[in-house]
Amino acid sequence: MTDEQPSCCAPSRAGGVTPPAVPAGQGEHGVEQVGLGGGVFAMGNGNGDENPADGETPVHQVELAPFSIDATSVTNADFARFVDASGYRTEAETFGYSAVFHLALAAAPDEVMGPASGTPWWAGVRGADWRHPGGSRSDLDGLEDHPVVHVSWNDATAYCKWARRRLPTEAEWEYAARGGLEGKRYPWGDELGGGDSGGDSGEWRCNIWQGEFPRTNTEEDGFLTTAPVRTFEPNGYGLWQMVGNVWEWCGDWFGPRYYKFSPAANPPGPSLGAARVMRGGSYLCHDSYCNRYRNAARSSNTPDSSMGNAGFRTVAR
Repeated sequence: MTDEQPSCCAPSRAGGVTPPAVPAGQGEHGVEQVGLGGGVFAMGNGNGDENPADGETPVHQVELAPFSIDATSVTNADFARFVDASGYRTEAETFGYSAVFHLALAAAPDEVMGPASGTPWWAGVRGADWRHPGGSRSDLDGLEDHPVVHVSWNDATAYCKWARRRLPTEAEWEYAARGGLEGKRYPWGDELGGGDSGGDSGEWRCNIWQGEFPRTNTEEDGFLTTAPVRTFEPNGYGLWQMVGNVWEWCGDWFGPRYYKFSPAANPPGPSLGAARVMRGGSYLCHDSYCNRYRNAARSSNTPDSSMGNAGFRTVAR
């Protein structure tokens, strides 16, 4: 990997629009919970396949207090209950557009704002939002149990405030993703599985890209874009799809050098920053382009950015 190893995240949007306030503690969070006892674990990448610019090293010991975490990412049905109860409008709706992958477009030609600079497989699409993941000509019919997408970090935080929850810290997320397996690349071990590792198509363990990115997805895992949140097998803690499917927002500001001086107990992330941490990779990740569907992999985007491959799950202590 090189310092220039790119991400499958959409380009940043830094528009400075303040999302509407949401009353705290008004909602009922319906996602199944898994209680984790906390403890000490080795955080970071010791496998030699890190992206240097992401700051995946050094490996360091972290101690966490007990916490509970969603067994799955928040679904479209979960987010709909929040919106119906609170009247919240996401930033994609406020801005009037969001980022859609080119093979997922479902919009009128005049609604497509054009390809993003440097990542032409992403397009800004007017009318794309959490209810219309491909654009105005798409909807959520049949996608109720898929992860909600086109939600910014600000949107995810608004949901958490309503549900009396919070986003996981980056350390909590990685501890949960590892499922009790020390030092492994993936939540299930070190081998990816599926066709990229010489196995059969039925052996895929996560929803990532197969084929030639970004032109052709052979869909050997069964999905072009998102999968239902309980697809494949959960990890050792009973958590589903900690890698692949959709990026998950974390609470921390992103700092590529943070691991070198982070506190050993319950690290909160840097006190300031320009972008928030995202973890887990997505259905667009492929080893030839973005190998961030690993436990230790890190990425980030600005807190007001939204895209068709990013969602979230929540935690509480």
